[in-house]
Amino acid sequence: MEPWKQCAQWLIHCKVLPTNHRVTWDSAQVFDLAQTLRDGVLLCQLLNNLRAHSINLKEINLRPQMSQFLCLKNIRTFLTACCETFGMRKSELFEAFDLFDVRDFGKVIETLSRLSRTPIALATGIRPFPTEESVNDDDIYKGLPDLIDETHVEDEEGLYDCVYGEDEGGEVYEDLMKAEEAHPPKCPENDIRSCCLAEIKQTEEKYTETLESIEKYFMAPLKRFLTATEFDSVFINIPELVKVHRNLMQEIHDSIVNKNDQNLYQVFINYKERLVIYGQYCSGVELAISSLDYISKTKEDVKLKLEECSKRANNGKFTLRDLLVVPMQRVLKYHLLLQELVKHTTDPMEKANLKLALDAMKDLAQYVNEVKRDNETLREIKQFQLSIENLNQPVLLFGRPQGDGEIRITTLDKHTKQERHIFLFDLAVIVCKRKGDNYEMKEIIDLQQYKIANNPTTDKENKKWSYGFYLIHIQGQNGLEFYCKTKDLKKKWLEQFEMALSNIRPDYADSNFHEFKMHTFSRVTSCKVCQMLLRGTFFQGYQCAKCGARAHKECLGRAESCGRVNSAEGFTRGVEGPLSPVSLTPGPQSHQHSPRTAETHTWSHRNKTEKRKVLHFCLGFWNFSLFLLNTHLGHAPAARSKHRTDEFPELMN
Repeated sequence: MEPWKQCAQWLIHCKVLPTNHRVTWDSAQVFDLAQTLRDGVLLCQLLNNLRAHSINLKEINLRPQMSQFLCLKNIRTFLTACCETFGMRKSELFEAFDLFDVRDFGKVIETLSRLSRTPIALATGIRPFPTEESVNDDDIYKGLPDLIDETHVEDEEGLYDCVYGEDEGGEVYEDLMKAEEAHPPKCPENDIRSCCLAEIKQTEEKYTETLESIEKYFMAPLKRFLTATEFDSVFINIPELVKVHRNLMQEIHDSIVNKNDQNLYQVFINYKERLVIYGQYCSGVELAISSLDYISKTKEDVKLKLEECSKRANNGKFTLRDLLVVPMQRVLKYHLLLQELVKHTTDPMEKANLKLALDAMKDLAQYVNEVKRDNETLREIKQFQLSIENLNQPVLLFGRPQGDGEIRITTLDKHTKQERHIFLFDLAVIVCKRKGDNYEMKEIIDLQQYKIANNPTTDKENKKWSYGFYLIHIQGQNGLEFYCKTKDLKKKWLEQFEMALSNIRPDYADSNFHEFKMHTFSRVTSCKVCQMLLRGTFFQGYQCAKCGARAHKECLGRAESCGRVNSAEGFTRGVEGPLSPVSLTPGPQSHQHSPRTAETHTWSHRNKTEKRKVLHFCLGFWNFSLFLLNTHLGHAPAARSKHRTDEFPELMN
């Protein structure tokens, strides 16, 4: 058997690859293994499987999306740990680009073979590779670099389950939420709805009890054993969660027991904004567990105290590490519980109300996930900042990263291609020159001043680094041409640039007199159009520079008329005020999301002639009033009001 196949089997025995992975198929090629290992994630997990905590998973990027910078960082983290923890010599290791560009995958297999024979790996009882029966297969590695360039990378569903631990704590959660009875009574088919209500009530009680247990049996005793920084890192905002859930539990109980669940939907709607604190908790829980593991490993007194606390809390059944994951599980269960309740509710009004609550909890779950994802992105941005020399501006100001990699650049007046590494963000491109493991910043391109255009003529050359596209300056200044290694990479870069530019200048950004621009909101904020939360921690959505309206990108076209339109500010501001539910300016509307009443919708759909009459009457009355006022004061007759109908062209058409 070829060494690469034996390597794949070893990785399966090490529980890094699933037993049914494509490298085990009859049609498998060495390319399949190379593509699987290329981002470095599974290699880092391999070391942790051979010896726990060899690598802190917070130091690697679990979803690098084939970003060259992030993949190389993962690979280098693996290589460093091979030396420092597993005692391997540098001469026994491959270089980072040997794997990422698969320029010497044979060396990668050789390194993993040597790793399999280290004392730590042998102590696991897993047989090393290769065996004596292996066949020399150096020739099969030669075509890999070209094959990698030509092949689009597809995400493998479930491949990283062993790394992420996204369902970690699931069994603990289910165990904690179980009813007291060993065999809880089965719900009759015609009363499933009552069982759904009972589950909502009972699980909320048990969850609140779990939070109180963490506070009473772990937080209080450990306070004098941990520094303030360690304490905050491990317990995040547990005290806030306890307060919120004590109240939520009481209101759920009161609604189900005393009010026949008539207002249950309103309870969940009211608590949505109070539960956004889970964004902070879920973002910090991985670091909390890493901190706890490190403290337990380095402080014997804390380790013993934790064991004592577990015995007092639940007879040692669950550790603090187990319990810390439970809140993340709980907040993502509310919409599932309500979904089941909606399914078994027959009354039309009750069903409609519960759907509102279901939407609120789905919105909360999406918000929490997005905040968690943004915190991972912020860690990536910090790594970019630390690795780029001469960069004196905060990378955070450039928006979210869209991609990075090698490219060749020319200006339109100079045709010499320069090899560069670019970091593409929503608002800017950082152009760098590679300098060892780091980068030297050469230029920052402000994308707000550019547009993109394809150069199809370069595709005909059909050779590496000949596939180009233009970045054209809006004001006619000198532009740039970017050249990509392959046609597929050009397509990928064009998509990423187009996404960045569409975030800067989205469709409908100036509809209905608005001036919507990307914005970072310092507080939790809702979209004015759909009333759902703006998700994430930075550049969560768009804000109108004139009236301050806030919206999701996809909602911009449905925003009502701007509240500050030129000198007519006072006239149109009434649209948003409590005294005027009527919008005079029709625009793209979503009846599903609109908060206006049926009466308002009726007005919005009256014909334009009637609206024009109303507007002329109002303007005529305004001018007549000014005339009377000026006459009374002894002034000359007033000039025509600036509130002209030509400022509302959409009403006049």
